[in-house]
Amino acid sequence: MSTTVRDLLERGFKSLSKTERKSPRLESELIVMHLLDVDKAYLYTHPNRIVSKEIIEKFEELIEKRKEGYPIQYILKNQEFMGLDFHVTEGVLVPRPDTEILIEYIIKFARKNKKEKIKILDIGTGSGAISLSLAYYIENSYIYSVDISEKAIKIARKNKKKMNLEDRVELITKDILEGFPEIDEKMDIVVSNPPYIPSRDIDSLQIEVSKYEPRLALDGGDDGLVFYRYITEKAKEKLIDNGLLCYEIGYDQGESVKNIMGDNGYKEILVLKDLQGRDRAVIGRMG
Repeated sequence: MSTTVRDLLERGFKSLSKTERKSPRLESELIVMHLLDVDKAYLYTHPNRIVSKEIIEKFEELIEKRKEGYPIQYILKNQEFMGLDFHVTEGVLVPRPDTEILIEYIIKFARKNKKEKIKILDIGTGSGAISLSLAYYIENSYIYSVDISEKAIKIARKNKKKMNLEDRVELITKDILEGFPEIDEKMDIVVSNPPYIPSRDIDSLQIEVSKYEPRLALDGGDDGLVFYRYITEKAKEKLIDNGLLCYEIGYDQGESVKNIMGDNGYKEILVLKDLQGRDRAVIGRMG
């Protein structure tokens, strides 16, 4: 008996409904769209299309992976962020909407700045979500983008090429805890979404994160603040006077990161909240 698009969608929905997946119908649709390389409208206008044995086998394989908690973004190999389409695979943190609050603040700051060129250092490149979004929306920016992971840099390089930002973003492979990259000029902005989960808490996170996303991008040491202490101190040597230091933070880290920055001489320190009213970013000026 032939299997249709409608059959696949129902099969995926029923299978994912048995798990804790929040959107089983949507995820089933996304996987079918991915395998057939079609949009959502196509699913509804061609429900009786017969699908091949190869597609059925691949669909069942991906549904099983998703049931085990494998991130849907890794299955689809993409994630939308700041209105841009990022290629993502295992080895990079999945870009999240919460980070957009930080990006939007920096874009507004840069557009008020009358400098000919805005120089930005992004620490923790990952897929390039922060670096490439800033380069895309701040036309007079030049971004130095650093990550310890060769795999992350490779994926960010692919996204950079896709977005035609090759002359605006420089990707650097380096362990930031061994020192900032040797860049002759000073920065207007240093920004980072560093690893900030306390080591002991990682295994208790949802399975998509704890099992599949890179631990390097999550582990912030015993108290989750290792990178904030180090970057805050070292950024003083790299920022221009009144330059911005900008962080994404965990929901309960606002006061701690604010104190770290205050102890290092930063001023006008601001804690930004996300749409749920939780601390999400800390911004400070170099005094």
